[in-house]
Amino acid sequence: MEVSVIIPAFNEEKLLGACIDSARAAFAAQPDAPEYELIVCDNNSTDRTAALAAAKGVKTVFEPLNRIAGARNRGAAAASGDWLVFIDADSRLSAATLAETLRLIGGGTLCGGGALVAFEPAPPAWGAALTWLWNLLSLTFTLAAGSFIFCRRDAFAGVGGFSPWLYAAEEIELSGALKRWGRARGLGFKIITSARHHSSARKFRLYGFREFLAEVLNFMRGPFSAVRDPARLKIFYGGKR
Repeated sequence: MEVSVIIPAFNEEKLLGACIDSARAAFAAQPDAPEYELIVCDNNSTDRTAALAAAKGVKTVFEPLNRIAGARNRGAAAASGDWLVFIDADSRLSAATLAETLRLIGGGTLCGGGALVAFEPAPPAWGAALTWLWNLLSLTFTLAAGSFIFCRRDAFAGVGGFSPWLYAAEEIELSGALKRWGRARGLGFKIITSARHHSSARKFRLYGFREFLAEVLNFMRGPFSAVRDPARLKIFYGGKR
């Protein structure tokens, strides 16, 4: 069993190195770690993202269109693993999260899954409330967060990967597609609760409550059109790093 860890990255020179180091440390901590590879997809960065990944000996591919779904798909196209693990460049893969992922993979009953999330440093109270709400929705509806998704390679190919039309909510669409693919084959989709996946809380600091609220209200006015228009997704595509 080989695992491909795919990291989409747009202007992530500040945080990418720690993400790569965390993934390597997580695999090194496993007593029976499978063969694995790390793949960074440089999503048209203007900083040293690609150079940093290359300097760390990580396979690097390029996606010219700034759309995270496309960057993840481009990374997956270059992967050779039987299982794909997608993590964001501003997140950290822990040994505990990886250990539970590998245990579930080895069980042979799943086509994929995700994990509850946490943010570092701790977000403000309103950010913590949003995190709690997402984790509740994730568990209730079995939806993987975009910062951590794992799935079988054939399942990913079978559903056509991440939707190429979406600039946001692509992980929700993929979760649904994988669940349908799995049900047809007697396979499940699980959200890990025993170990959370940790991501950077920088967006809570960079944008603040008012900008988050404005984005939510804008999204609610037309969610299906909003996820296809990066101009309406300031928090995701606004450029603040």
